[in-house]
Amino acid sequence: MADSKALRGRFFFDAQELPSWKWSSLIVAFLFLLGATLIYIWSHVHFMELKYNIAQELSRQEKLLEENRKLKVEIATLRSPQRLEAIGKARLGMQFPERDQVLFLK
Repeated sequence: MADSKALRGRFFFDAQELPSWKWSSLIVAFLFLLGATLIYIWSHVHFMELKYNIAQELSRQEKLLEENRKLKVEIATLRSPQRLEAIGKARLGMQFPERDQVLFLK
């Protein structure tokens, strides 16, 4: 009998120690779950923020591409030979040269 009590004392906890052990393990488990939950929530919020930023940047890119297209059309319009000829004649008083005014260089 004495041997069984000695063995029981080595391998098992006393009734007084068990509740504190349970409480500490419950606290550690709760803290672990709380930490994991907070990390999950943070990552989800961060992911949604990144998605929002990407949507904003894609919208900005579309606006810039549209502005680029408009500017290319404006450049083509401003460089057109008909427009330049009209400006030369109207504003600057230019005219086409006569045949004897043209010199060819060799």
